[in-house]
Amino acid sequence: MSENEVVFSIARHAAWAPGVASPERWDAWAREPWSFDGADEPRVAAMPAMLRRRAGLLGRMALEVAYECLGQRTDVPTVFCSRHGEVGRAVGLLDDLARGEPLSPTAFGLAVHNASAGLFSIARADRANHVALAAGAATLEHAVIEACGLLADGADMVLLVACDAPLPDVLKEFEDCDEQPFAFAWAMVPAGAQPVRLSWRTEPAPAAPPRRPGALDVLRFHLARAPSLVRHAADRRWTWCRDA
Repeated sequence: MSENEVVFSIARHAAWAPGVASPERWDAWAREPWSFDGADEPRVAAMPAMLRRRAGLLGRMALEVAYECLGQRTDVPTVFCSRHGEVGRAVGLLDDLARGEPLSPTAFGLAVHNASAGLFSIARADRANHVALAAGAATLEHAVIEACGLLADGADMVLLVACDAPLPDVLKEFEDCDEQPFAFAWAMVPAGAQPVRLSWRTEPAPAAPPRRPGALDVLRFHLARAPSLVRHAADRRWTWCRDA
């Protein structure tokens, strides 16, 4: 881990989006991406029903891939990242305030950014460190840097979970790309076979806005085993590459 570069390997991965759950469908998407849409939700069968019922779509997607990627292993630090988080729940709470109605403590607790990480920890009785992170259009990159910091501190594996969903209607005018529901998870380990490098430098973004959320471009880079990917976000040029 250097000043402007991190290197790691991905031991396992999992991904979920409406209508795209199997490896074959993800391979097809990686070859020719389409926008995710649909009403289906992940089952999150591994989680006790009492906790599972508390999670909305964003949480269920995150929990589904977290369980699939980590399996029965515990005591693994986790980094959950989402650009927007449970903003739909937050808007609902603001609507209640505007109407003068009392706020639901449960709804408030599930609107915070680390709600999914908390549910995952509680359900598994796992006291491992977890972090919830948001950093605008470069959320995934900053989450990877955070995870690599944990690896550098001695963790032999870190679970990274990335998820997002479209903004509620009242905030649609602020969308700067084709927001879609998705989640994926990586079991990140110290650099070994086929390492992935992420480097960055200061560079203003080009005028043309991205078509897809940046995290989906990175997911495609991983699934398609592309040699490199360059993204611009948060006044940085982010370069992803895969060592042969």
